Amino acid sequence: MVRSLWTAASGMIAQQNNVDTIANNLANVNTTGYKTEVAEFKSLLYQDLQAKTTTANGAQKPISAQVGLGVRNSSITSVFSQGNFLDSANDLAFAINGDGFFGIKGANGKTFYTRNGDFCLAQYGEGLALTTKDGMCVLDSTGKEIVFDKSIVAGNITVDSRGEICYPDETNNPKPMGISIGLWQFNNPAGLEKEGGTLYSVSDASGVPMNEDENEKLTRSELRQGYVEGSNVQVADEMVNMIIAQRAYELNSKAIQASDEMLQQANSLRR
Repeated sequence: MVRSLWTAASGMIAQQNNVDTIANNLANVNTTGYKTEVAEFKSLLYQDLQAKTTTANGAQKPISAQVGLGVRNSSITSVFSQGNFLDSANDLAFAINGDGFFGIKGANGKTFYTRNGDFCLAQYGEGLALTTKDGMCVLDSTGKEIVFDKSIVAGNITVDSRGEICYPDETNNPKPMGISIGLWQFNNPAGLEKEGGTLYSVSDASGVPMNEDENEKLTRSELRQGYVEGSNVQVADEMVNMIIAQRAYELNSKAIQASDEMLQQANSLRR
């Protein structure tokens, strides 16, 4: 009986984590560059109820007698499928079509990665830097901050599909500035550490970042100026998953109630 109590309790904890994950997905349905997360489960250790044999001559049983001890969350995995492109009035908004990530330099000098390309210009020393809405600098293909002269006009900046930044010359024709927006890929993007704000950092599981400009084996991503990548959360799927998780939680609570009633009956046998 006690085993069933702990088993059902582990199921309730796991389903609560599942609902927490679904709630986070729904809360970020309109977050630019957000990637939906999926809670995954694994069964706990099994306990042997009987030895391999129960006969006097030691004959082996064809089927073992083992009972499971519950479930736990094995991981909460981000799904990096492509989100929809959303039109943006921001001239410095960029959507990535492919597997690449923008490189972002944090306030502490640490490099982060994101799919959120809703950028702007901000004061940076004597010039203007391309930054996120939080003021963190965007990195170019060499890993340096993208900084322009303070006289530059954001509305005149154009970027081609390979990330090359251009600006009109005296004849009003776009001319490459010798700067490209950097894009990086990972062998296992699901292994990236979530830092909040749609930012990710490198981990041992993700592997080292691979610069698309330096690695010819990678399939290059394409940039689309004037668009941002919306969240890839599917609301209908999340609602169905939430109903399933709620029902599983209720079933586990029923198992605890049934075990409690059976224990009460066992305790009352002496009366």
